[in-house]
Amino acid sequence: MAEPILRIANLRKSFGALKVTDDVSLDLRPGEIHALIGPNGAGKSTLIHQICGSVAPDTGRVFFDGGDITGLSPAERARAGLGRTFQVSTVVPEFTALAHAMLAVQARQGTSFRFFRPVALDRSLREPALAALARVGLEGRAGVPAAALSHGERRRLEVALVLALGSRALLMDEPMAGMGSEGSRELTALLSELRREAPILMVEHDMDAVFALADRISVLVYGRIVATGTPDEIRGDPIVREAYLGEDAA
Repeated sequence: MAEPILRIANLRKSFGALKVTDDVSLDLRPGEIHALIGPNGAGKSTLIHQICGSVAPDTGRVFFDGGDITGLSPAERARAGLGRTFQVSTVVPEFTALAHAMLAVQARQGTSFRFFRPVALDRSLREPALAALARVGLEGRAGVPAAALSHGERRRLEVALVLALGSRALLMDEPMAGMGSEGSRELTALLSELRREAPILMVEHDMDAVFALADRISVLVYGRIVATGTPDEIRGDPIVREAYLGEDAA
């Protein structure tokens, strides 16, 4: 079995008396999608924030590609190859899809922003940016401002950006949020292919997408991992069913 590209060990985080992460350990292996599910308020997004570096754990460690990244900033983790997409779209409305992708390539190259030269004609930026857009099916929308893209297209643009940044593993916080059925199907197909390039740790409430995509599923309840397994194992786990029944009853 391949070594995990991402591993978190015994993370704990409390806000005052509220324990939101309670001794959580899990990993992400090459070529897989590992879904993190759980009732509302279980601490899923806070856990993702700790992995990407925007929230510091009280104790525990985060390892990426064999190195300890616990002390690194979000930008340093991104440069190391840990990409992230957000629950709410973060694209700039007036920038075209191509401009977004070129800025991501420029950040990956570590070059300064070239405000005083025709950036759009720079082949070293344009060609890899177009390749990233093509990878997510947006090559025909390169010149379109983000504001004119559909919700599903903006989601795919965000994936293109983390690819253009050279990410080797992805953290995705509710990628299906706000998607219609057609958009969900398109994004599900894209992520299913993408796992071969960059494994994905995904927080998601859409159970159809989770069970269609995930190789493994971990269930977080009140800050603790109560079960990890294949989709079939999770479907039949009585603890998981009780957790979700409790959420439904509430």
